[in-house]
Order: sequence, then structure tokens, then C-alpha cells
Amino acid sequence: MSTRPLPESAQVVVVGGGVMGASTAFHLAEAGVRDVLLLERDALACGSTSRSAGGVRAQFSDAVNVELGARSLLAFERFAERPGGEIDLHQVGYLFLHTEPAAWAAAQEAVAMQNARGVATRLLGAEEAGRLNPGIVTGEVLGATFHPRDGYCSPENVVQGYARGARAHGATVRTGVGVTGIETSGGEITGVMTEGGTVRTSTVVCTAGTWSRAVGEWAGVDLPIDPLRRQIVVTEPLPAPLLDVFHDRTPMTIDAQSTFYLHREGPSVLVGMSYRGERPGFRPGFSDAWTSDLLEAMERRAPALLDLGLAHRWAGYYECTPDHNALIGEAPAVSRFLYAAGFSGHGFLQGPAVGEVLRDLYLDREPVIDVSTLSADRFAAGTTVLERAIV
Repeated sequence: MSTRPLPESAQVVVVGGGVMGASTAFHLAEAGVRDVLLLERDALACGSTSRSAGGVRAQFSDAVNVELGARSLLAFERFAERPGGEIDLHQVGYLFLHTEPAAWAAAQEAVAMQNARGVATRLLGAEEAGRLNPGIVTGEVLGATFHPRDGYCSPENVVQGYARGARAHGATVRTGVGVTGIETSGGEITGVMTEGGTVRTSTVVCTAGTWSRAVGEWAGVDLPIDPLRRQIVVTEPLPAPLLDVFHDRTPMTIDAQSTFYLHREGPSVLVGMSYRGERPGFRPGFSDAWTSDLLEAMERRAPALLDLGLAHRWAGYYECTPDHNALIGEAPAVSRFLYAAGFSGHGFLQGPAVGEVLRDLYLDREPVIDVSTLSADRFAAGTTVLERAIV
């Protein structure tokens, strides 16, 4: 817990210090909002952000996600200028491999939609996909999609860059301060309770990731989010023969059917995938239960990696909603509670654009991207839209 006293009041309190919280604090402070307070109970980027694969992309099946991804890609490209800092961006592209006819047909439709929105995704044959990543087996691949501006970067550096930028514009960033509740009166927020005392405020922005459901409950807002453990491993450094196979321009490669994915990670290869036996819930730590699924997918798609030892492994959480789309908006039942959570695995890559959207919602102006379809009220209204391009 932080030993520094908290401000007695703040114009806006942002709860959660991952990419969403840091981006939101930066964009609010940059826009001239005074007394922005970002609270994180642990260290910045200690949750799902730091445990992600760091992928950034604009390839999605839902138009809003395409727009959020594309706008965020531009922000990552310009990050050194605004807010400033090195994020180790590798724009090697995302390569989605498809082996099922229905999924391949849907992917082709998605590419047409992406192209119409200015995202230059290409359709590839199996042979061309194999040339982009010579370490993969493409025998049963029907086709692939590839967008060269996609890639990956350092999640921790992104969060630290936004936090520094937020402070430079006058925001207060406090770590080691757990939020314990939200005070309301007559349908309005009046304060945020923390381990260090109560901060008077009229506005809360919930960017607490997997823990956002509990934050919403404090304000009487239903955010249908469940944690789902996801795991990642990094191989030992590649031996010389494989350095030219999985070269430093190897795309982030995803087997769409199994969700198995890989990309270069320094001298090694990072791999991960979903586990069919995983159930929602908080399950800390790494589990070997998924190993058989991982090895099966690796043998089918990238068998050259099977002989490598593992240097690192870690587990984190996807913050999942019923339709695998985020919750972004402002709650109508209490004034003013804004939220951005439940990204189901694609939150980090949308962080820059979502921070801008939350800034605009707070300032009561037209958001840079219309996210009205992502309101948490959509489940009661029966207007959900399933996002298929989940890794």
C-alpha cells in the first residue's frame, strides 16, 4: 500500500492501472481535465496487460473492433512522439491460417469489410503463407489473411509511456492503493473508498480488467465479465538452423481453428493457445493441463519447435463477455460511471483508441469511434454481436 496521502478529491477517478486506465488518464489529462487520479492496487500493468502476448492488429470480424484496432495501430506507430517512449514495436504482420471452409468463407467476408475501412488486409494462398513463415506446415490450409501493419510490442512500455504522459499533463498516478468501494447518493457518485481513505469525486472510470465486475457492482452496474485463464510459453533461444526458419520478420501466426499462435520473442519463440478444458474463474498460476493440447497443435502446425526446451512460462486472464466483445460506455443508472472492460483477449491492442473514446464520452462530445454497440446494456436488449477473430 502506498504511504503517500491521497488527494482529498478528484474530478475523475480511474480505477485500474493497465493499458486502459493509463491510456484513459493520459487522454483525459491531455484534453485539459484537471485532477485526474489513476488508482492501481498493485503495480502498473501488473494484470492482464503484462501477461499478454503484446499483439497489435486491425484484423477483426466486427467493424467497430476493426476501427478501434486501426486507430490504435496508428497510435502505436506514433507512440514515440505522443505520449513518448520506446515500445519495441515490430510490425511483422498478423497471419491467420484457415483450415475450415466455413471459417475461411467468413474470413474472406471480414477482409472485404476491413478493406472498405482502409485496412489493407490481403487474402493469401497456402503457398504464399508458407513463404511468409517457413516454419509452419500448410498442407491442409485453405487460405490465409495477412495485414502487414499488424505486429506486437511491449505492453509494459506502453503503459509506462501513457502513465508518464498523464503525469506530465497534471494527472496523479498512485500504485499500491486498492479501491474498496464506491459511494453514491441519490443516483450520483460521491466518492471512491480506498485502503488509504475516501476520495471525493463525481466520476469513476472503471478500467479494472478482470476485476471490473466487482467494481461495477459497487455502483449498481452490471458488467457481465468472467475471468478465463490463458497461458503462454517462451522457448529456449533458437539454434542456428532455426534462426533462418523463424526469422526476425516472422509474422504473428495464428491457426484459426485451434487458436495456436506464435511469434519471435528476442532470440526465442513465444507460443500460446486456448485450452478447451479451461473453465471461467480465478485460477492463479500456471497449469500443465493444457500441455497436450499445445503439443498437438504445435506438432500439426510448427513441428520444428517440438525439440526446443522452455525458458519461460506464465499465466494471465482473459476478461470474457458472453459475445467476446468489449463493454465500453457510460451507465445510465448512476451518474457518472464510465467503463471499458471485458475485451476477451484484444484489450491491449485497442487501448490507445479506447482511451480517446472514454475521454470523449466524459467530455460529452462525439466519440472518435462510435462504440454504442458495445454498451453493457446490449445483453438485456438482445443486440449482441459475436466477434470471431479471437486468439
